[in-house]
Amino acid sequence: MAEVNTSDSGKGGKKRSKKASTKVDMTPMVDLAFLLITFFMLTTTFGKPQAMEVNMPDKTEDNQEQPLKESKAFTILLGEDNTIYYYQGLQDPELYTTDYSAQGIRSVLLHKKKEIEDMVILIKAHSKARYKNMVDILDEMHITAIKRYAIVDISPVDLELMETKKKEVAP
Repeated sequence: MAEVNTSDSGKGGKKRSKKASTKVDMTPMVDLAFLLITFFMLTTTFGKPQAMEVNMPDKTEDNQEQPLKESKAFTILLGEDNTIYYYQGLQDPELYTTDYSAQGIRSVLLHKKKEIEDMVILIKAHSKARYKNMVDILDEMHITAIKRYAIVDISPVDLELMETKKKEVAP
């Protein structure tokens, strides 16, 4: 609470105007602040981490490889320096380059999804590709609602294609 103190000197003589000093007690306000902090801490729901579910094959030996039609295969190669290479089919591919933007790989995936029914995407990462690139491409699979994709080891043919394309692009 606030209180006003007035002092009287007790001397006789001419009376001067009395000076009033004010003192504000901050204890109730501090109590209220701690009560509010406690209330908001207890009523807040913390953000839960989001994880995307990736279905993995069983580890049994009776898993059989399913044949893949060349017309339904679409390969994405994750290269170094945040570049993406892609091609359609399996034999004599023509390699294209794009990036991780919405106008890049996402538009390519949406276009190919409309073009190819039951498309299977093969994701292959270069040894110098970043982990973030793999997470980004898996996010793009989720965003574009592509259900059939596989993470596959990169082949020497794919590495050679990437090196050739890199030399073509570089001046």
